[in-house]
Amino acid sequence: MLKAGVIGAGHLGKIHLRLLSESKNYELVGFYDSDEIHAQQIVKEFGYTYFDSLSKLIDAVDVVDIVTPTFAHFETAKKAIESGKHVFIEKPITNTIAEAEALISLAQKHNVKGQVGHVERFNPAFTAIKNKINNPMFIETHRLAEFNPRGTDVPVVLDLMIHDIDAILSVINSDVKSVTASGVAVISETPDIANARIEFENGCVANLTASRISLKSMRKTRFFQKDAYISVDFFEKKCEVVKMKDAPESSGEFDMILQNAEGVKKQIYFENPEIGANNAILDELDAFAEAIHTNATPIVSLEQATAALKVALAVIKDFSA
Repeated sequence: MLKAGVIGAGHLGKIHLRLLSESKNYELVGFYDSDEIHAQQIVKEFGYTYFDSLSKLIDAVDVVDIVTPTFAHFETAKKAIESGKHVFIEKPITNTIAEAEALISLAQKHNVKGQVGHVERFNPAFTAIKNKINNPMFIETHRLAEFNPRGTDVPVVLDLMIHDIDAILSVINSDVKSVTASGVAVISETPDIANARIEFENGCVANLTASRISLKSMRKTRFFQKDAYISVDFFEKKCEVVKMKDAPESSGEFDMILQNAEGVKKQIYFENPEIGANNAILDELDAFAEAIHTNATPIVSLEQATAALKVALAVIKDFSA
């Protein structure tokens, strides 16, 4: 079992603490939080071991799980990596591309693994359907959330949209050609609702919408590719594949047949992959442990998270262009 410690015991940090304590791959050593009063409340409520300094916790573990606000990611990860510790960092990887690239270099230098918490990669609806996504040419995403003050310290792009950016980049085997966007700050100092259009070199276009001021929650992505339409509902954990094939010479009463202007007939049929229940955060933490044990590339590597950050920052930059 890998000895693990959590940095940051806020809302998400407490979830990580619980899951690490339940995981068969980790021994939860303890946690550090800069707010000592809050930390002592966590100790009293849950019994986790509190370290009164970041350095002491880093020295005591094999894996550092960083669940701090984004502005603290770089310095915390830097200290851990320079101490030879593997790092799991909540998304986004860092505030800037320069910081992210510096972490990549440090991890290579010190021969440690790094993974970033883009948890939707482990959503069972996405994992069930991912191998059926084949060269989509149009993608549309809607990630809508009710207002929550937590997370408004960053633009909605880094808070919400970056999940979809990362998921899309993981299935598109092409470089980004251009990014255009618009965003509106309604309640926060930074945009609360945003729309982005990402064009790839292979011709694929992705249209992404994210909002944190909606009346209901929605997390849906639709992939359109030759002879198939694929829908993923990250919120409800459902997926659907609508495909077309050449129609049989004689069709049944309930067959769905389409005929184009040239007289070509296609049959529509559905594939609904089986979706198992899971805890995506626990799965990503366990996958990181597996990558460490087998010396494999983590499912969401530092490099991949940096690529997602680059696109997200390009979206934000285009707001004021």
